[in-house]
Amino acid sequence: MKIIVSNRSALPIYEQIKAQVKEAIFSEELKEDDMLPSIRQLARDLKISVITTARAYGDLEEEGFITNVQGKGCYVLPRNKALARENALRRAEESLLNAIAAARAGGVQKAELFEMLELLYREDENE
Repeated sequence: MKIIVSNRSALPIYEQIKAQVKEAIFSEELKEDDMLPSIRQLARDLKISVITTARAYGDLEEEGFITNVQGKGCYVLPRNKALARENALRRAEESLLNAIAAARAGGVQKAELFEMLELLYREDENE
């Protein structure tokens, strides 16, 4: 997993780190018991403060994504199924909002959009 931070982002750096680690967990790029880079190593790699990486890891631990084993490092915890479902719903909602915007821009009616969604959903089930 590669973490990339931007000073130009509206999100604070620790939030960028949290978001990318969460996304890696939800996408299963990071799996249960995978070890994360140490706080110091991540700070060195990203050229940021150890305090920033410690805050990101602390928040991730509080939210139940990782655990810090004293003297051994930080590890990914088992995925919380309810949290994973909530994330999937959030991503689907974002995609649907983009589809609605594209449909409106192209003059596609709501009924046509529903029909298209139903057709695509059925096709995906058959594959």
